[in-house]
Amino acid sequence: MEPLEELKLLCREKQVPFFEEDELLYQLEKAGRDVALAAYRCLLIKAENSTVQVSGLTLADTSAYWLRLAASVRPSGSCIVQGG
Repeated sequence: MEPLEELKLLCREKQVPFFEEDELLYQLEKAGRDVALAAYRCLLIKAENSTVQVSGLTLADTSAYWLRLAASVRPSGSCIVQGG
């Protein structure tokens, strides 16, 4: 699977479109082609407060859902530090 397609899949872009393709490519490049890291960053962006109010109708905030997805691809940050 191509990295861009995998990123779209991890970010649920088919079900909930949010990013333009060039934005996803930018995130991939910024993450050094690391799909998991790019997905993590994109999902954090999607997690911004999404509560919508129109004429008394309120749509629920879905940020917790996106944060859970981001946690599933979050880089661990663990590594071996070389001594001097």
